[in-house]
Amino acid sequence: MPPPNDTAANGTAAVDADPRATPARQRRRRGRGRLAAGLLVLVAVAGGGFVAVNSAGLLEGGAGPTRSAAVLPPATTTVTRQTLNDTRDADGELGYGPVTSALTRRPGTITWLPAGGATITRGRSLYRLDNEPVVLMYGDTPAYRDLKIGVAGKDVKNLERNLRALGYDGFTVDEEFTYDTYRAVLEWQEDRGLDETGVVELGRVVFAPGKVRVESLEAEKGQPAQPGQKVLTHTGTAKVITVQLAAEDQRMARKGAKVEVTLPAGKSVKGEVTEVATVIVPGEGQNADPETRVEALVSIGSAKAAKGLDKASVDVTFTASQRKNVLTVPVAALVALQEGGFGLEVIEGGASRYVAVETGMFAGGRVEVSGDGLTEGMTVGMPK
Repeated sequence: MPPPNDTAANGTAAVDADPRATPARQRRRRGRGRLAAGLLVLVAVAGGGFVAVNSAGLLEGGAGPTRSAAVLPPATTTVTRQTLNDTRDADGELGYGPVTSALTRRPGTITWLPAGGATITRGRSLYRLDNEPVVLMYGDTPAYRDLKIGVAGKDVKNLERNLRALGYDGFTVDEEFTYDTYRAVLEWQEDRGLDETGVVELGRVVFAPGKVRVESLEAEKGQPAQPGQKVLTHTGTAKVITVQLAAEDQRMARKGAKVEVTLPAGKSVKGEVTEVATVIVPGEGQNADPETRVEALVSIGSAKAAKGLDKASVDVTFTASQRKNVLTVPVAALVALQEGGFGLEVIEGGASRYVAVETGMFAGGRVEVSGDGLTEGMTVGMPK
């Protein structure tokens, strides 16, 4: 409204003047309002994306004047209290995890192979070459040399741990291949029908993290084999889910993180990320560049839930962070303030006012908000 001392020269109030004479201050405000009403404000949110906030205008100050019911927003929503989860959904493949190839390290003729799908445990034959066993043992260091008196290292410790687990004793489990280790190897060789040399030659044992499941046979019984030839492939025996995520979603796949898995029948089960690795995926097409992705292995808590499913496509929901018991509104309810930041148009008693708010997590089309006087159940406007 015009200032109180704004009167006509003849002493009458300015309201009696020409009604077409609009004060300059009002003209500037209305012009600015029309200009700002056409702006589309982009709000940067977590994860690098943008959310469009359709503001009714850039509002001056943290709280604007009360508006009459005639110009209330076209729609409203309610401030609610809830838990927000920063989640990503990804496609996963239920199976037995990464596939490893067993390569022969010695020449000979393949005289025995296990059946596809068979489970091989510690001390048992993975296959036979010249009718002698190639033995599975547990360990995280690959066999790469002959093991004999005088050598030392983690592969020696792997061997000694397995000998001890198979019932042989009289030696200390450490990284030294001693005379006591030699005597234990002689006993083991005798029991397996091998030449008693006290030397575990390269190619006699295959180390794997645990018991294995034969995935596929890559050779045939009676076939001659040369060093480096693939004999079979194997996996672990526990069912796991393999998921690949974009590199920018690496924060989702943390070892030990809890996930939710939706199986083909629609049943949801809990899972946990057990391994995370960076992999290079070849590009599609002749000249396409390879892509760096994050591969996560997920174990499921209920083995019964996956019974009968050897391989299947599943949905995996990762949760990077969570905000419990916070006030939230739809992202579209935010309006931009002229001095920066955002506000909400609070509707009370047929009129409205603007309240400045601080934003927190953005998730699922909603945003965490806080501000002076903002409470659960408040009605707020939804701009056009």
